[in-house]
Amino acid sequence: MQNSSLWIVLQRMRLPFTVIVITYTISITGLVLIPGVDNEGNPYNLSIFDAFYFTSYMATTIGFGESPYDFTYAQKIWVSISIYLTVLGWFYGIGTLVSLLQDKLFLSEIAIVRFKRAVKNIKEDFVIVLGYNDTTSEIINKMLEKKIRVVVIEKEQSKADYLMLEGFIPHVPVLVGDVENIKSLEYAGIYSKHCKAIISLFQANILNLRVTLASKLLNPAVKVAIKATTTDDTLNLLDAGADIVENPYAIITYQIEMGLNSPSLFKLENWLYQIDTLECKKFSIPKDNIIICGYGRLGKLLDNMFKKNDIIPTVIEKNEEVYEKAKKNDFIENIILGNAEDKYTLRKANIETAKLIIVATENDTINLSIISTIKKLNKKIFIISRENQISNLSIFTYANINYIFLPSKIIIHKSINAIVNPLNDRLIRLITRKDEKWGQALLAKLLKTIHSNPITFELEITPKDAPEIYNYLKIENKKISLAMMKRSRRDKTQHNNIVTLLIVRNNKDIILPDDSTELKRYDKILFACDNNAKDDLEYIANNIYELSYILGYKKEKNFMGLFK
Repeated sequence: MQNSSLWIVLQRMRLPFTVIVITYTISITGLVLIPGVDNEGNPYNLSIFDAFYFTSYMATTIGFGESPYDFTYAQKIWVSISIYLTVLGWFYGIGTLVSLLQDKLFLSEIAIVRFKRAVKNIKEDFVIVLGYNDTTSEIINKMLEKKIRVVVIEKEQSKADYLMLEGFIPHVPVLVGDVENIKSLEYAGIYSKHCKAIISLFQANILNLRVTLASKLLNPAVKVAIKATTTDDTLNLLDAGADIVENPYAIITYQIEMGLNSPSLFKLENWLYQIDTLECKKFSIPKDNIIICGYGRLGKLLDNMFKKNDIIPTVIEKNEEVYEKAKKNDFIENIILGNAEDKYTLRKANIETAKLIIVATENDTINLSIISTIKKLNKKIFIISRENQISNLSIFTYANINYIFLPSKIIIHKSINAIVNPLNDRLIRLITRKDEKWGQALLAKLLKTIHSNPITFELEITPKDAPEIYNYLKIENKKISLAMMKRSRRDKTQHNNIVTLLIVRNNKDIILPDDSTELKRYDKILFACDNNAKDDLEYIANNIYELSYILGYKKEKNFMGLFK
C-alpha cells in the first residue's frame, strides 16, 4: 500500500471503530423501538434520524436535552444504559487513537511522508548524502555554500536528531532509514531530474559497493562519489560504475610523493581544492633518513612509494601479527617490532639522525604521544602526522607539527570538487602526470597574470550555460578565440586577468591552450581569473550586446544584424 500511514490508522482503529458503530447501533435501535409520547399525549416513535441525532450528542456528552419531545421513563432508562455504553466505546476509541499517535511505526511512516514531500518540493540541484557524521556535516555545509541542496539518509535516530538541531539553511531533509534498502534511495529522490549525485563515505567497503550498484541500477545518470580504502576496493567500485572513487590513503601517499619530487604541483593542487593560496609555504620534504610509524593501510602505501623513489625508510610496527606478515608476505626487511611511543624503539630506528618521520597510526592519542616523544629526542626533525578525527584538529594544530594529513578533510575536498567543480577535479588528475618544471612555470604564470589566490570559473558552450556564444558559433565561418574572451567588456583594448587552464573537447583534454585556440560548441573550459574577469565572462556568454562588443562590433542598441 502506497500510503502506509493511512493503512496503519485503518488497521489499528478497525476494532475501536467497530465498537463505536455497534454501541451506536444498539442505542439507536432501542430509541426507535421504545414508544414515547408527544406534547399532546399521543403515542410517538422516534425516527432513525431523530434517534441518531440524539445519540450523537448524548454519546459525546454534549447534552442538548431530550428531542424532539420529553422522554418517557422507559426511554430514560434506555438512555441511561446507552450513555454508559457509548461513552465507554468512545473512551476505547480515543485511548487507541492516543496510543497510535505515540506508536513508533506510525510516527516513522508520518516522517517518511513529510520527508518525501520535502524532497518533492526541491526544484533545484541536490545531492543525496548517506550517513551523518563530522565528515558529512562538513560536506553539507560546503554544498549549501555552493547553492546545492542536500538530502540525507541516516540509520540512527539520534544522529538524525542532531542534524536537525544544526539548523542548516536552507533546510536539509533527513530520512531515518537503511541505505541498503532501495526504498530509502527512492524516497530520497534518486529518480528526480534535480538529483546530481550520491555521496557514500562508509568505512565498510562492501556497503559502499552495494550503494554503487543500487544507485546505478535505479538511475544510471546520477554521479556516485564513494570512499575506498584499498586498491582492490577502488577497482571493484570503478567496475561497479562509481564515477568518483576516493582512497584517502592513496591520496595522502601521492601528496607526500609530490612534496618529495614536485612541491609546486602540490601548491597548485591545494589551490585548486581551495585549501591554500599559491603563495603558501612550500611543502618540500627530506629525501633520506625517513621513519614511518605504523604499517597499516597508509604505512604500507608509504613504504612502497618511498621504495619506488629509491628511498628505504625504517618502519615501526607494534602489532606482532602485522610485523610477521610484513616480513613474510611483503618481504619487508626495514621493519622494527616495537611501540613508537617508547624511546628505546625510536632510538633503535635512529631517531636522533632521522630527518623525516611520518606518524601514521589509526589512533589520534597514540599519534600525539609519539610526536611528544619524538620532540624530546630530535627537535629538528620534519614531522608529518595523520589525524583521524576532525574534532581533534585544534589539538594537532597546537602540537607544532610540520604537516597534518586528515583523511576526512581530504575526502571532503575531493568529493565536493568532483561534484561541484568537475573540470577542477579533471585538471588535478591531469597535473599528476606533469613534472616540477611544468608546475613552477604554471605557478609563476598565475602569480604574474592574476594574484596569489585566483578563482576558477567553468564555462560550457551550450544553449543553457553560454547561449550567445553557442548561437554565434552556429553561424558558418564565425569564430571566437580565447584571446577574444579575455577582452574587457568595458574597454576591448584592455585584457582581463585570465589564464585558460583546460579545454575539454570531445572528451579530449587540452591543457593550457594557446590564446589563439578557437572555441567550439560544447567545449568545456576552465579559467583561472579574478572576480572582475569572472563577471565579464558571464556577461559575454549570456548577453548579446557584450559579446558583440568584444568581437569588435559597434556598441548599439540592436545587434541582431550580428546573426544574419
